[in-house]
Amino acid sequence: MLRRSKLPSHATISSLFKSLSSFLPSTLLVGLQIHALGLKLSISRHSFAGSALVHFYSKARLPLEALNAFDEIPDQDEVCYGALIVGLAQNHCDAKSLSVFAAMRSNAVVSSTMYSVSGALRAAAHLAALEQSRIIHAHAIVCGLVNNLVVSTALVDSYGKSGMTSDAWMLFDGMLVDANLVMWNAMLSAYAHQGDTKRTMELFNEMLRRYFQPDEYTFIAVLTACSNAGLAEDAERWIYCMSSRHGVVPGVEHYTCLVGSLARVGRLAEAELVALTMPCEPDAAVWRTLLSGSVVHRAAGMAKAAGHRLLELDPRDDSAYVMLANMYSSMGKKNEADELWSEMKDRKVKKEGGRSWIEVRGEVHIFIAGDRRHKRMADICAKLKELMEEVGKLGYKEMDEGLQYHSERLAMAFGVVSGSVPQGKSLRVVKNLRICGDCHEFFKYVCRVIEREIVVRDANRYHIFQDGFCSCKDCW
Repeated sequence: MLRRSKLPSHATISSLFKSLSSFLPSTLLVGLQIHALGLKLSISRHSFAGSALVHFYSKARLPLEALNAFDEIPDQDEVCYGALIVGLAQNHCDAKSLSVFAAMRSNAVVSSTMYSVSGALRAAAHLAALEQSRIIHAHAIVCGLVNNLVVSTALVDSYGKSGMTSDAWMLFDGMLVDANLVMWNAMLSAYAHQGDTKRTMELFNEMLRRYFQPDEYTFIAVLTACSNAGLAEDAERWIYCMSSRHGVVPGVEHYTCLVGSLARVGRLAEAELVALTMPCEPDAAVWRTLLSGSVVHRAAGMAKAAGHRLLELDPRDDSAYVMLANMYSSMGKKNEADELWSEMKDRKVKKEGGRSWIEVRGEVHIFIAGDRRHKRMADICAKLKELMEEVGKLGYKEMDEGLQYHSERLAMAFGVVSGSVPQGKSLRVVKNLRICGDCHEFFKYVCRVIEREIVVRDANRYHIFQDGFCSCKDCW
């Protein structure tokens, strides 16, 4: 076209970006050239071409460039907003995705679509932001999208990832006639992350009775349920029958669940054997899972071996250093712990900061370990001090004063002092990392003091603290 001196239109540019998006990252350089051409011809700012450009940058894992491309469009329509909201959610820019969705809703000219609503729900699901999910749910009802299969599936997923399996089930049950495999998997996953094997198996069997053919995601949910519940024998059986009976070849994620199931119950040698003999190449997640299980069971030799293999695959994985160093410290092996911290420093590997967030009146408040910048920090610290005194009376002993300002404790204390959680309702905290053993023990006492259920979703699973016990049975 260019050789024949035919100038491309916004439709041409849009089609090119859509094609290039399917072959990323190898087509990124070509996409940049097309973008430059679009700028020269003053057509990339057209909403039609601009939305395709936003989608292209989102698929290329360049959310900032996607946002910049969106800002360059003078007449932003529902397609542009939908592309950006979905793109930001796909790149885990969840708070920004929800912010853009709120801005779209305040624009009376732009209407919501299934893409913008489902994208916002995906962001809320990543944050486990229950109130945001409910707000978007209400909006979907008002704009007539709640019965859309894509939106309803996103709602099931969002409520499930917020730990509200009863709400997820109500939506799923209402759409049961129209539900596709994606929605069935979303509901299965909701039960699986709670370790509710009974309901997971019941739903799986019902799915088979309705002639749905399970896929790899179905079995990830089933195996996750087994792993979270510590049912190693069941996990082994499912790995075998998913291929022999259902024709689905187990992949690395399925074997990771099996390793986790075995490690959870202390069958570490068998877990290591699975990792070494699995038909696919074990990735970092496999060795990280084995390392975590070894640390829980204080098997120093196995933990060291798993940590070494993990660092061979990813020398900059901070979790390997941190888990091993913390294990050595808890076992009184200070020299070994110091060596690991020094090695981590020499390799210039930075420990990922602990972040926790809690939703209060529809607003997500984020806390960082040791952070004192929150406007109500004085009240938070006073409440933590008060709780420390109360749990001390019940027998809790703090191992280190520095633990008082871990992010999950700050978020929990803010939830208490804010008074936003009615008595009898769960106090819900989300954390980006695995909850540490001391904070886990602390929460078991705190739930007795404040006389309410505390739900913590960490990087591994849900922890439901009630009456001095945790649903994970102290293994995560």
